[in-house]
Order: sequence, then structure tokens, then C-alpha cells
Amino acid sequence: MRRLLIGGGLLLAALLALSLAAGEILTRPARAAIGPVPAGLAAEAVRIACGDGRQVAGWFLPGRPGQGAVLLLHGVRGNRLQMLARARWLQREGIASLLIDQPAHGESSGERIGFGRLEAPGADAALAWLRARLPGEKVGAIGVSLGGAALLFAARRPELDALVLESVYPRIDDAVQDRLAMRLGPLPGRLLTPLLLVQLPLLLDLSAAQLRPVDAITTVRAPLLIASGSADLHTRWPETEALFAAAPSPKTLWRVAGAAHVDLHRFDPAAYEARLLPWLQAQLRKAPG
Repeated sequence: MRRLLIGGGLLLAALLALSLAAGEILTRPARAAIGPVPAGLAAEAVRIACGDGRQVAGWFLPGRPGQGAVLLLHGVRGNRLQMLARARWLQREGIASLLIDQPAHGESSGERIGFGRLEAPGADAALAWLRARLPGEKVGAIGVSLGGAALLFAARRPELDALVLESVYPRIDDAVQDRLAMRLGPLPGRLLTPLLLVQLPLLLDLSAAQLRPVDAITTVRAPLLIASGSADLHTRWPETEALFAAAPSPKTLWRVAGAAHVDLHRFDPAAYEARLLPWLQAQLRKAPG
């Protein structure tokens, strides 16, 4: 019995140490040197204040008057380079864009990755900058995974004219359990999830209840397009359906056949652009006259 108790205690200690290490890794900043605007890109480097002395770095790509503008927000541990192909495509179509490194990513300041909640002020600051730069233009946003969660947690005042969410988790419990299950199996994933969630107040001063995009999406008043891959194991399709069900209308759901938790534009650029361009133009173009 004593050996069993000692063994159980050692196992529990090992699991706790493993969960602490995982929590540290998941929230650690993902800094990277991005460098100057790429040669040949019609863009301007910007730095935008987002409160408490923090700044987000990014690039602004102008478009044609009356075609609208889009804020582009990358996924977790990425940076603005993840969204560059989308920005080039939008510029070819006359749509301006602003792509930033989210807080604690790339060249932006920030101490921890916050699953969208801590990134929301950066999204709001970027939207305010974009509206000030292009007064009178309609403004939309495309957020990938973490970027989509940041847009949902943001104030978005005034509300966007179009919002695209790609591969966004509905609840932090789901996000953590899905990732653990992929690596350790369903049962260990279910058992270990609480050990990671209990660290949220310590690492981020947040609770699991504050990391529920499925609740935040009920406040959206913009035309909404939600996309996710049918083979995504990080955000499973039933979770995307739950997010969509909670959203107010008008809304559109796009199931990207065969895609995992990947860059949906890179997965099939032609299909992505054919699907999103008419939708964005319908929301963002100013009526002639």
C-alpha cells in the first residue's frame, strides 16, 4: 500500500510538473524579428499604441477608394507574415488592409499569450487606427484562430461591417482538451485538462469563464462568415457548429473539406478567394453615387 501511495504521489507530481511546463510554453511570448516591408510591396510600416505603454507593429497596404479595408489577425505563435498572402490578394482587388503582429507576437509588445482575451486591446487599437487612416471606408476583419478570438473579445466600437472567423475555438476547455487528446489520447486529455485550466488565474489573471468565444459571439452585429476545416482536430467541426449556432444572423458557415487546423488561404487559394471575395465586396463596397 505504501509503495502504491508513493507511486501515486510521484505520478501526480510528474503530471503537475508536466502541466506547469505546458502552461508556461503555451503562454510564452512568440517574438520574432520581422524586418522591413518586403521589396516591391506597396505598404507602410506602422506602430500602434494599444494602452499601458504597449504597441503593436504592422504593415498598412492601401487600396482603392470605396472598396473598404480589412484588419488581418494571425493565429497563435504566428505573426503578420502569416497574413501577407491575404493582404496581397486584397490589395490586388482594391481592398486596403492592415496586418499586425498581435500582442506578445512578432515585433509587438506583451508579456503573455492570452488566448484572444489579452490580444483584444491590440485588435481594438488597430481597428481605430484603420478607421482614422481611412475615414468613410467600410471596415471588416479576418481573424485566424487566436486572431478570431481576439476580434470576438474586442469591443469593436463601432461594430465592423464584415467579420470573418477562421478555425476559432468556442471554449478554452475544448481547445485545451482537443490538443491534449491529439498528443496523449482522449482519456488523458480529459483528465489533464483541469490541471492546465487551473493555471489560468496564475499565468494570465483570467478564468476559464472569460475565455469563451461562444459567449462573446452573441454580441456580434456584423455580417459574419465562419470557416473551419472538416479535418481540424484542434477545433473539431462540432465545435465550429456550436460557435455558428450561437452567432446572430446574418451569418454564413463554410466547411472547408479536407482541411486541418491550417492556413485556409494557403490550403486552397483559389477556393478561398472565390468564396470570400464576393462576400467581402458585398459588405464593404460603397454604393456608387
